[in-house]
Amino acid sequence: MTEPRKRVLLAKPRGYCAGVDRAVQTVEEALKLYGAPVYVRKQIVHNKHVVSTLEARGAIFVEENYEVPEGSTVVFSAHGVAPEVHEQARERNLKAIDATCPLVTKVHHEAKRFAAEDYDILLIGHEGHEEVIGTSGEAPAHIQLVDGPDDVENVVVRDPSKVVWLSQTTLSVDETMETVARLKTRLPLLQSPPSDDICYATSNRQHVIKEIAPDCDVVIVVGSTNSSNSVRLVEVALGAGARAGHLVDYAAEIQDEWLAGATTVGVSSGASVPDELVMEVLAHLAERGFGEVTEYTTAEERLTFSLPQELRRDMKAAAAARAAG
Repeated sequence: MTEPRKRVLLAKPRGYCAGVDRAVQTVEEALKLYGAPVYVRKQIVHNKHVVSTLEARGAIFVEENYEVPEGSTVVFSAHGVAPEVHEQARERNLKAIDATCPLVTKVHHEAKRFAAEDYDILLIGHEGHEEVIGTSGEAPAHIQLVDGPDDVENVVVRDPSKVVWLSQTTLSVDETMETVARLKTRLPLLQSPPSDDICYATSNRQHVIKEIAPDCDVVIVVGSTNSSNSVRLVEVALGAGARAGHLVDYAAEIQDEWLAGATTVGVSSGASVPDELVMEVLAHLAERGFGEVTEYTTAEERLTFSLPQELRRDMKAAAAARAAG
């Protein structure tokens, strides 16, 4: 009797999105330009491997600005910060480089605009997530958090005709839409953001996982446990029909019992994961008989973001000085 064919369905798009690529590159270029150490407030992106790699190059990760020596360089993470964080940096004479993802900045601008028009803003997101803290800080008197569909019943607004919803960029698309649907049953005049807040990369990664999950005995998502979009990928895979799903930082974390009896393994990675970690997972699976890999593509991503203007300005000045010297 022939053994069933073992295969891997490799999701694409996966891994780094444009905002993560920009944030990581920001720290790398800052280290080259200013020299170590460069301080980074919070994890630049939510990935254990990326953080440890940058630490080895001279980045020092801190929780708050007061941990950064006065006059030093500090990079703000891709998840965004509240206005008070910028103010703290000015007070400590820090050279601040803002690596906030432009798609998160868009949500900040929406929050400020609707607050200026005296709207109640319902921010759909996860309590305690850095992105939510940063966005809420733009208009704390106007914003209330809605943490998933079950939180809708706790919403209280001043004027049901002046309410808008915004969202964290890394949520499950389906769960967010369920939350919005429940909000609209309570608040029929609820307005939507001018354009979708959930970022293209989050949506794309969830879409391809949904496509391959029904054929998978197990889905392995490479990503860290504090990465919202990575955690959501596992949930989406299970919701779409995968028999099992697991989140791992490294290939070595894959347990052989997960693969026992499996013939099809799905593989993807969160938006803050370098592709080398996915290649290590594929090598690990190949050693266990899953050598046939089919890449399943549902979208091509070509978006790129330029580096923060503060950094570009200094890089340009340094290049001019070198040319003159």
